[in-house]
Amino acid sequence: MASMRDIRRRIKSIKNTQQITKAMKLVAAAKLRRAQERVIAARPYARLTREVLSRVAAARAEYTHPLLEVREPRRVAYVIITADRGLCGGFNANLIRKTLHEIRAYDNVSLITVGRKGRDFFRRLGYDIKAQFVGLGEDIQFGKAREIAHTLIEAYTQQEFDEIYMVYSEFRSAISQRPVTVKLLPVEPPAEERKQQWSTEYIFEPDPGQVLDILLPRYVETMVYSALLESKASEHGARMTAMGSATDNAAELINKLTISLNRARQAAITKEISEIVGGAAALDK
Repeated sequence: MASMRDIRRRIKSIKNTQQITKAMKLVAAAKLRRAQERVIAARPYARLTREVLSRVAAARAEYTHPLLEVREPRRVAYVIITADRGLCGGFNANLIRKTLHEIRAYDNVSLITVGRKGRDFFRRLGYDIKAQFVGLGEDIQFGKAREIAHTLIEAYTQQEFDEIYMVYSEFRSAISQRPVTVKLLPVEPPAEERKQQWSTEYIFEPDPGQVLDILLPRYVETMVYSALLESKASEHGARMTAMGSATDNAAELINKLTISLNRARQAAITKEISEIVGGAAALDK
């Protein structure tokens, strides 16, 4: 059995750790509120952008845009959005696991990593990392999303890749985040049943080419920005949950160690009493 000094040292160490995890939980909760507000505000714009662009793409007639060009998927790229830091439960591990499952289906695949955790993991495995973006910070700026989107657009238009997918964590609630995969490029037209619903005939001014030259890059930028916001909110939610669980586990462990300390103290007292009683009995003889 450990000595009382060792048990007290362990209790003190765990209490210090508990204070850290509790503070990290509170910080993550505060950041989550701001990130959640930005996600909720961005979702309608992203949804309407996708819907309008799908309608315009379906009505573009004979015009073909490079970002709409469908090619045989011989070279595929995956954009994986992870966190720069850990201590957020299975957030990063779930995204990495899903990406590994997805890329097994391809012989020639490259990665564009957003976040240090994904970059470091796939670098250790020797995967081809075409581009990397780290240090995005807590406040996701649209300019950073535009930079990532332009890198993807340039790679696709120069036919470096035939398809580009994006893996990120979809924010549902503070305790629920779901890794998802979306096809970013080429931009896919709507399904046939939705085409029938969208029977509106469009008149392009000045012409379909110039309209789509503006809309399509903006669509990619919006999708990347939305994914970054979703991922950041999911990260804060996962970290808040993980730090809350760590704080509760620390309290449970402190209780167990306190019981062990009390038992050790009782055993020491009992031993001392036994020694006193034994010494007194020896003197009586």
